[in-house]
Amino acid sequence: MAKKTKSTEQKKSPPKIQNRKARHDYHIDETYEAGVALKGTEVKSIRAGKASLNEAFAYLQNGEVWLKNMYVKPYEFGTHNNHDERRDRKLLLNRREIREIDKYINQKGFALIPLKLYFKRGYAKILVGLGRGKKSYDKRDDIKEKDARRELERKIKGSYSVNL
Repeated sequence: MAKKTKSTEQKKSPPKIQNRKARHDYHIDETYEAGVALKGTEVKSIRAGKASLNEAFAYLQNGEVWLKNMYVKPYEFGTHNNHDERRDRKLLLNRREIREIDKYINQKGFALIPLKLYFKRGYAKILVGLGRGKKSYDKRDDIKEKDARRELERKIKGSYSVNL
């Protein structure tokens, strides 16, 4: 029997669930990596990629950070003990980080936005960012820059050739 190598037995990593609209709607100043307190069926659904951060936001309450409105689809093979789809979930941060976040959020215009949900060493982690809302003209500038960058990449890709 042939011995299997790492290249032949590739493990499929769990998907990274991103909030794509967050960077479009907010200027992100600082980011923090936080653990998420989840139930067993929630972990299984997230590993299957059945979650969404599109409408989610984080807030401070009694010295703790909570994630609200994150959608996690109920686990298909769960029993009657399955979780609620949009329940509040506690974010696990250090006290120092919570104090920093509290200082920023008390300033006018800052919000705590979830950016990405992923697994690190088997634990569910969420990347939250301190963001300030963008104005419509900021969004138009970002779109112009993105289009210009894309056009430049197209021109470079088309003109570059290799002689063999």
